[in-house]
Amino acid sequence: MVAGARRDDGRLPALCAPRFVGRDRELDTLGSALERTPVVVLIDGEAGIGKTRLLREFLASAAERGRRALVGACLELRVPYTLGAVVDAVRDGVDNVAGLRLSGLGGALRPLFPEWADELPPAPEALEDATAARHRLFRAFVEILGRLDVALLALEDVHWADEATLEFLLFLVSRRPQPVSLVLTFRRDEVPSASLLLRLASRLPSGTHLVRLTPEPLDVAETVSFVSSMLGGEYVSHEFASFLHARTEGVPLAVEESVRLMHDRADLIRRDGGWARRRLERIEVPPTIRDAMLERVQRLGPDTRTVLYAAAVLSGPVDIATLRAVTGLSEERFAAQAAEALGNGLLREDRQDRHGQWSFRHSLACDAVYDAIPAGERRAMHLRAGRTLERCFPAPVAQLARHFRLAGDVEAACRYTERASDLCVQSGDVATSALLLHSLVATVPLPAGALVGLVTRIQFQALSGADPYSAVIGALRSALAGQVLTPVERASVRFQVGRVLMVAGEIEAGRREILTAMPDLPPGSAETARARVLLALPLGNARPVSEHLRWLREAPPLTQPVASLDRLRLSVERAFALLMLGEEAGWAAALEIPDEVQDPQEASVVAIGHTNVGEEATRWGRYEEARIRLGKARTLAERHQLLDYLDSIASSRAHLDWFTGAWSGLAERAARLVDDDGGVRLKDRCEAALVVGLLLAAAGDREAAKERLRFAGGDDQQRIEAAAVLAQLYLGDGEVDEALRLTDRLAEVVVGGGLWSRAVEFAPARTAALAAAGRIGPATDVVNALERALGDRDAPAPQASLVLCRAILAEADGRLADAAALFARAADAWEALPRPYDALLARERSARCLLAKGREEDGLSLLSDVARGLSELGAHYDAGRIGRSLTAGGGAVLAVTRGRGRPGYGNRLSPRESEVVRLLVEGLTNRQIADALVVSAQTVASQVKSAMRKLDVTSRTALAVRVVESGLVVAPDPVAAPDPVAAPDPVAAPDLAVEPGLAVEPDRPPSGDE
Repeated sequence: MVAGARRDDGRLPALCAPRFVGRDRELDTLGSALERTPVVVLIDGEAGIGKTRLLREFLASAAERGRRALVGACLELRVPYTLGAVVDAVRDGVDNVAGLRLSGLGGALRPLFPEWADELPPAPEALEDATAARHRLFRAFVEILGRLDVALLALEDVHWADEATLEFLLFLVSRRPQPVSLVLTFRRDEVPSASLLLRLASRLPSGTHLVRLTPEPLDVAETVSFVSSMLGGEYVSHEFASFLHARTEGVPLAVEESVRLMHDRADLIRRDGGWARRRLERIEVPPTIRDAMLERVQRLGPDTRTVLYAAAVLSGPVDIATLRAVTGLSEERFAAQAAEALGNGLLREDRQDRHGQWSFRHSLACDAVYDAIPAGERRAMHLRAGRTLERCFPAPVAQLARHFRLAGDVEAACRYTERASDLCVQSGDVATSALLLHSLVATVPLPAGALVGLVTRIQFQALSGADPYSAVIGALRSALAGQVLTPVERASVRFQVGRVLMVAGEIEAGRREILTAMPDLPPGSAETARARVLLALPLGNARPVSEHLRWLREAPPLTQPVASLDRLRLSVERAFALLMLGEEAGWAAALEIPDEVQDPQEASVVAIGHTNVGEEATRWGRYEEARIRLGKARTLAERHQLLDYLDSIASSRAHLDWFTGAWSGLAERAARLVDDDGGVRLKDRCEAALVVGLLLAAAGDREAAKERLRFAGGDDQQRIEAAAVLAQLYLGDGEVDEALRLTDRLAEVVVGGGLWSRAVEFAPARTAALAAAGRIGPATDVVNALERALGDRDAPAPQASLVLCRAILAEADGRLADAAALFARAADAWEALPRPYDALLARERSARCLLAKGREEDGLSLLSDVARGLSELGAHYDAGRIGRSLTAGGGAVLAVTRGRGRPGYGNRLSPRESEVVRLLVEGLTNRQIADALVVSAQTVASQVKSAMRKLDVTSRTALAVRVVESGLVVAPDPVAAPDPVAAPDPVAAPDLAVEPGLAVEPDRPPSGDE
């Protein structure tokens, strides 16, 4: 040992464990809170701030008062352990369950406590309902807590808790009366954004008593007391304490480790009757706990370091026998070095635990030591740890999977990873299952067969992080490049590369890999069948629908044995592909998807299947079917705790609610999904952003709507619908070229290939953009293509969209009577779905056609009904817009026949542009024009710009001169002052360039399918 500063008598100063300092207020708060009825105490703080010390001090005082507590700790995610903290707390708190006189519920605990099998009641009858089985298990735990007369359940590091543990905690606090008090410690900055801990912390049931504690760093005076207690209570200079406080920011663990490091360095000295620091101006203390810990460890002898390395490899609390086995040291050498590790304060022995568990005093110290272990020694220790823990009963399969994976024992790592994954799935913990599989695939070079099997099982949807795909694709490509494979093995690996690429959104790259693999995949196998389904999906570049369908129609029958899960997955994916391709046979295939399954893996497949069918039912316009399917998916996800799927279901339901007019609370629900960039997948956020954009447009906030819609581009369907809505917004602003540009890019994908299921929102927008540009022929081609592709299929939404497109063409062609009738037919079709917003907007357009045709009484009556219906729906902007048009100009009606489709004006000014220019000539500013026409200033600026372009001028003055000289607008009477707020009456204004039979309305936001 390096010589340290000496006492006056020549002896080295012995460092003591620090006294509990600066936490009196928190300790009193804990005591007061837990004297009342059961409460929930949340202790939140950064690493090293003293949460564990605070909890242990309180538990010691509670034990003195006879209050029984159970204590557990959640392990870091690298060692997933479903319900582990609760199981460990109960196991450590119970010596003999035979004397507890448990009811039959206790038999439900047998799978978790196999060592108590002879003492527990018989296993109860299996339940088909997984939720009921989970509920029974939780009740059994509550019964044990009651029989043990436990007053308090304390769990540490709950930021690492698995979903099952968090569900149990929610179960406890939701019961009345609450069975026990809870004390939970966690680090808020390490809580995953989708964790149920956030719900536990923010949305406790009414009536629950909640206490929050956030320990603060020590101040300088408390630092003095803290350091003095480590030095036998002797005086510490203020200069020394201030230095420590500045370097450690008062974090207790950092202060302690810094003092221990300076002691090891001989950087402490007696001065003026107390302890100070030698060479204050020269020697620096590492600013992080990690650096201080590593420097301390490097000062120890090699055998002592070996003990610490073994403890770091084992990660959590461990008994002395297992720790010695992992070190590989003899019993004599181990005893001496373990004592030194304890004496230096690096390890601690929990004497309250009857098993004598050893561990690092803090997880930061464990992590720091683990990272310092040489790679070869680390692998050897993991292998010894795995072989030692294999002899335990019950086998800790998650820990074994980790140890053998890090040891490089591929066969054992695969075996235990699959077992651990299965156990996680059986308890509904799909996220941990996916994490285990992903970790193995991403870190260990595996034989091709094992690699393919593991990748097939990974539920990517359950993995957090921006990119869970690259590491898996890299592992598969490495197998292709580095292993000697048969053609069938190579094809199998390549198929998985293609599949994962497609899941990751790289559609064309994935298709190429699958096409390359197809010739060598075994005929009649599940892989071949699934490859055909993936190639049939109409994703990526535009291809004729017939090409996609060929992969399904020419598929040979399955001839090889197929596991039930694979068969179920094939059935679900085939139904989805058929519905995407617009085939009515898809509905018969969808009927084969079961409503109830018991296996959690099957439940995952079925929940996704019902969600996908629900989305397709929405596109077809079968809204009741969509509602039923999404409801089934949600029930399964909740029952089997597939929490990662709930946001996908919620975003699909939000879209359905938009269409069906269920707008109450919709904006808030959709905004929550959009704003959650940590826990919600990008696709689901984009779907919600689309809904938010639609709602903003309906509210008249066009610029905000455009901003949201530009974000809504997660997959092909979302990009198509967002482009359609944006195109309608640009048409409303007079920016025809921009609307054409937006729809040009997607026209071939949607219309050219005959994929009518994507055309519900797009076809009217494309038709309107072409008509507004005067391209009636191409607009007619779009409508005819949709009609040919759709045929007489029972698809209510596309059929209504087709009628709307025909109405737009009739309006653009000046056939107003036909247009009025077609808009009315479209409204009836939308209403039958129901799709009320679109129905009302179509009726409005029918009314304006009637007014333009001279049928004023019919048109006014219908407009009034439409305004009332829009108001009742919640579309107040549109209701107000129609109301203003009914009363503007002293009762004159602003009849209009444009809306979703605009007539073509070529280089002539549109009615709206003429209105804007007339007001500009009268001297109004853009803001005054916007106020008069009830539009935004940005809209006015766009229309002025469009008019300048059409008339080939470069300034507002030149524009005014040109329109007056050409007779398009009459110059105002210099005596009459313009009214900046009264809306103009274009129907009565002969100087506007309006086509026969057409009149003008103020701009309106697009409807739901624009």
